[in-house]
Amino acid sequence: MPGDDGLLAVRAAEGDEDAFEALVRRHAPGLLRLAANMLGSPAEAEDAVQDAFVSAWRRLPEFRGQSAFATWMHRIVVNRCLNMLRSRRPVADLDSVPEPAAPDHAVSPARAAESHAAAVALGRSLSELSPEQRVCWVLRELEGQSYETIAETVGISLEAAREALGLPVDHVDVHITDVAEPAGADPAGTDPGTVGADEGNQP
Repeated sequence: MPGDDGLLAVRAAEGDEDAFEALVRRHAPGLLRLAANMLGSPAEAEDAVQDAFVSAWRRLPEFRGQSAFATWMHRIVVNRCLNMLRSRRPVADLDSVPEPAAPDHAVSPARAAESHAAAVALGRSLSELSPEQRVCWVLRELEGQSYETIAETVGISLEAAREALGLPVDHVDVHITDVAEPAGADPAGTDPGTVGADEGNQP
């Protein structure tokens, strides 16, 4: 069903189920990606988004169009994800880290292994953040949202959004760098065996 979000939201608030279905089809893919990045579990992401749409359907009469429908839905999904993250045990199970996409056959095994290690490191790093820091990091680094949008979506001040992102960015970057540059790697890329062979040929 064609139409902009505002018009569809008005019609859905009046009980038009077709209009609401159109909104679900339009926004569900992006919201599922957002929730999966926050929760690290496709199954939990589906539950979160489904619950968010059920909540949105019930609360549509409250939607006044003061913000975009997409922003409103993002806020509902983020709040649902925050509640789910807060209810988890303190240490996340590494089995909950999403499996990376199947590697391209043209990619070398070493490169594929490095990508997998980076994905695991990212999941571990995010699991060590507080729910609020994790949500802010995902919105900023993976969704590309501005600090202003993050603050509006999470329901915090702009200053609080900047502070929440200070430590997580450095923390996650360090973990990913550790994978990209393993300890003990030769920065010059020289082969110790080759060096030894050359020295052995010296008179």
